[in-house]
Formats: sequence, structure tokens, C-alpha cells
Amino acid sequence: MAHQFGIHSGYFHPVLRKWQQSDTGITPANLMYPIFISYDPDAEEEIGSMPGVKRWGVNKIAGHLKPLVASGLQSILIFGVADDSTKDEAGSVADNPNKSPVIPAIKLIRQTFPDLLIACDICLCTWTTHGHCGIITGESQGIDVEKSAERLAEIAVNFAKAGCHVVAPSDMMDGRILAIKKGLKTANLLTKVSVLSYSAKFSSCLYGPFRDAAKSAAKFGNREAYQLPVGSAGLAEKAVDRDVQEGADMLMVKPGIYYLDVIRNVKQKHPSYPLFAYQVSGEYSSIILGAKNGLFGLEAAIIESMTCFRRAGTDVVISYFTPKILDMIKSGEI
Repeated sequence: MAHQFGIHSGYFHPVLRKWQQSDTGITPANLMYPIFISYDPDAEEEIGSMPGVKRWGVNKIAGHLKPLVASGLQSILIFGVADDSTKDEAGSVADNPNKSPVIPAIKLIRQTFPDLLIACDICLCTWTTHGHCGIITGESQGIDVEKSAERLAEIAVNFAKAGCHVVAPSDMMDGRILAIKKGLKTANLLTKVSVLSYSAKFSSCLYGPFRDAAKSAAKFGNREAYQLPVGSAGLAEKAVDRDVQEGADMLMVKPGIYYLDVIRNVKQKHPSYPLFAYQVSGEYSSIILGAKNGLFGLEAAIIESMTCFRRAGTDVVISYFTPKILDMIKSGEI
């Protein structure tokens, strides 16, 4: 389906152009590395629920990324981690240039690794006192979808102005892709920043370790009213169609391995859109712990999962295993 914003935002960067092409191999171009940027600039914090994954401060992140870039890393997805004392109802710290860890990280990484594609997660849960993905309204404590879309667009535009190449809204609000596209157009960034939509994001049990890592757990209720029910293939199709119509450049299914049928359906219906799968924190930790307990070999499990993603139609896998996979590619194991 065509939309009003044109197509240039989908391929202005060399890595974006690679994502517009299809093959069945597993290469660095098929990987995106998610990283957590702490509000503490000198942080290098282990995350207990995600063995081998850390929160990095802006003063430490270049050192972490340098050997990965040398091994072929081509793209990253940034998640900011806020100090609890700076959180408020609207997530104002998210794009505050003096308080947000994301904005200085974008600038540093862009300067240090000019060829590395930088994507930024756009959501409110990490930055708000309530931990929900939108603006809370009224005594019912429901989501104000329109205000949420406006706020998400503000954050996306400010991250884009800081220098990221891709904004990735993960909130699942109606209208946020359109609001972001309009914001980028007003800022004259429409052909310089791509939108990767978390188009089919399910209300999954597999997000627990991430919420620990990003300190983004909801303080009341849950997210079932705006994330997709686990068995809802039809709603997933509608959500993806919605984001295509609003102007998304790339699509995502989240979580990954439990939803290969959805991945296949999305790719068959929208073959011209680069399709991402997020191998989420629960998937990562399950594989790590299974291998640690001798249930299977770590490398074999990683290769099988990556192959299954690609077989189902995934173009790019967002995976915490990216550093390990880069080493496996380099050594010829993949």
C-alpha cells in the first residue's frame, strides 16, 4: 500500500539499502544489536536476568562497540535507562538534552563510528513514573492515545535531530507512525530518518528480563489493552496494515521464535518491506540458561534460531546474541 510520504526514507543509508534486498544467508547485515545506555555515564552494570548483557554509560559504550564494529557490526538499537528521580508522568527526560542518556550516546556513536547505523527505541515506559507506554489520563488511568502519539513524535524528532538514522516506536499506539512521519516532515528530516515500526508486538511473558534491564516495568495494571493478545493473528495483520498505511518504512514482529507464523504472514502480505524479528530478552535468557544447564549446545541453539527466523521471512534479527554471532561468522561457524 502506498502512503503520502514517499519511499526515500527507506534507503538513504547503505545499511538500509541492504535491508531492501532479500537472501537466505546469515551475515552482519541480518543482525541488529540492542544496547542499554545508562543515565550513569560511567556505568558498566551486569544485568542479573540477562547473563552477558550490561547497561553501558556513554563514557563506556564506544569501548564496547569498537571490537564489534571491527568484527562487522552494522546496526544498533539504543534503549535509554533513566534515573528514577528524573521520571515524570510525560517522560520529559527522554529527549531532554541535559538529562537523557540517549542524546549524548547518539552523538558520540555517530562521531566515533560514522558508518554504523543507529536506531533508537521510542517509547514512554522507561521514562515515566507509571511505566506505561503512553500518557495516562483521567481517574480510570487509561491511555490518552492522541497525546501519547504527539509525545512519541516529539521524542522521535529530537532523537532524529541528535543524529540517529532510524526511530523505532515500540508502544503500539494508534496514530503514532503518522504523527512521527508528520513530525519528521516538519523538521525537514523525512528523507534522512527511517521509521522501523514495532508493528506486531504481542503481550508476552518473555519481556521480564528486559523490564529489569531497562527499569521499565509498569507500576500498576498491565499492557494488555494496547499490546496484541497472544493468539491474535487477525489483529496482528490489522496492526501491520495500520502502520503501513501511516507510513512505516520497515516492519517488526515481537517476540520472535514463538511467532514465526506471524512473521511468515507479514512477509507474504508485505514483501517489499524489510521485516525485523526481535529475539527478546526472555528468548535470549532461556537459550543461555538452557545451554548452561547442559540441555543443548549454545552455538547450535543460536544457529537454529537464526536459521528459523530467516526461513520464516525475517530480513533482520534484533538479538542480544549479535556479538556472539559476529564471532561465529568470523570463525566460519556460520
